[in-house]
Amino acid sequence: MSMLLDERRESILKIVENKGFVSLVDLMDSVGASESTVRRDLEYLDGIGQIRRTRGGAAYSGESLSTFEDRSFMSSRQKRMIAQAVANMISPGEAVLMDGGTTTLEVARQLVGKQLQVVTNSLPIANLLVNQPQIDLMLIGGFLFPKTGVALGKTAVDSLKSVHVRRLIISVGGITEDGLYNSNMLLVETEQQMFEAAEEVIVVTDSTKFGHSALAYLCPLNTVDHIVVDDGISEKWKSVIRNAGIELTIVET
Repeated sequence: MSMLLDERRESILKIVENKGFVSLVDLMDSVGASESTVRRDLEYLDGIGQIRRTRGGAAYSGESLSTFEDRSFMSSRQKRMIAQAVANMISPGEAVLMDGGTTTLEVARQLVGKQLQVVTNSLPIANLLVNQPQIDLMLIGGFLFPKTGVALGKTAVDSLKSVHVRRLIISVGGITEDGLYNSNMLLVETEQQMFEAAEEVIVVTDSTKFGHSALAYLCPLNTVDHIVVDDGISEKWKSVIRNAGIELTIVET
């Protein structure tokens, strides 16, 4: 049985990521697809900034997803479905602020082609969007956290003070009834300033994060306007979120 389109493209991306460069012939053998099919897949992956097509193959140009701390929590399909739901909420012409992480990176992929202003402190997101002519991109500077390629600290915070956007899209390390948590004190400091810059805060997360805290406290639960999550969320947490006055979007995965 042939691979589904998304599965094949994900397989190609993983192969190119692991090897750095792969020939067209090797990719055809690896995924069991024709030359024309693999060429179309490479054209798509090149278009979203994850690879660069070369003579006879492809080279990796994206951010290694293995560097992201939250990689293990959600399947690629879950991330993609959640990201699509968020992208559908965003209208052309909006200004959007995006934090780093694998789920927000997937949201950025889904925004390719829309006319937007995007502000981010994430190098992977900036790398993805920098060549998109419809997107005006602003990259926030600061101390670059090596695990994620995200700019943090005083310089990032000071830069964010002059920013105003319609929406903030952010991921978190944990959610309890006391509020939201993340894994790094510098990250939380930067994200708190992001909250100040946005009219609406959208949290993208998976159901495993509920009921768990992380190292650093970010904010009370009712600071968030909207949570987008997979359908593994429990009835208890549905009630907690809605009782806090937060809009909840549950994505069937």
